[in-house]
Amino acid sequence: MLKVKRQILIIDDNDIFCDSVTDLLADDQTDVLTAHTGRDGLKICSERKIDVVILDQKLPDTQGVNLCPSILKHNEQTKIIFVTAYPSFKNAIDAIKVGAHDYLSKPFGMGELLARIRVSLRNRARLPAWDGAPTAASFRVGDLKVDFEARRVFLGEEEVHLTPIEYKLMTVMARNAGKVLTHNYLLREVWGPGSGDQNHYVRIYMAGLRRKLERDQTRPRYIFTEVGVGYRLADE
Repeated sequence: MLKVKRQILIIDDNDIFCDSVTDLLADDQTDVLTAHTGRDGLKICSERKIDVVILDQKLPDTQGVNLCPSILKHNEQTKIIFVTAYPSFKNAIDAIKVGAHDYLSKPFGMGELLARIRVSLRNRARLPAWDGAPTAASFRVGDLKVDFEARRVFLGEEEVHLTPIEYKLMTVMARNAGKVLTHNYLLREVWGPGSGDQNHYVRIYMAGLRRKLERDQTRPRYIFTEVGVGYRLADE
């Protein structure tokens, strides 16, 4: 039986970086494609079912954050690893807000990139089974409603648009409402095994959720921080 190869796309205008990552990843189970502009990258995404995109922030024709929604429009299961030479907490938040799955600051070791790609591929493979985890049809507290069957979140009558990772995080918290969930638990449930030392993932995504759900972040109604432990979603 012919095996379906993994499809990994690098969108970066640095030839040396693209060649290095291609040498690292290419094998008989993986196709590595490269694009040096956002336009070329989107063309590839429209033609192939890409598993992971390694996306640079600064491209000749656009900014990487501008590409994320278009990449996910072609395939919402694609995992985007955002890379930048200009690291900041704001850059990370901006990337995650538009759908990036992970974030790396240049320079980084190729071993670290490989580990992040492996986690992304594992998470992509387990997503369909995970989606069926909640047993209730929906969760509601105050004006917040999570509709598990429709995969939609509402505040009152207004739908809140979440990225795939934000929705997974929201679902884990909703089915454990009222409980304090540790950073490690959230990492394991949302990002999978092997991500236990990446606490900044939880912090960044939780900040994004709060911006979308809390009308006054200084007086939270739904998501509470348990300092030094984790987070808790209100259940009443």
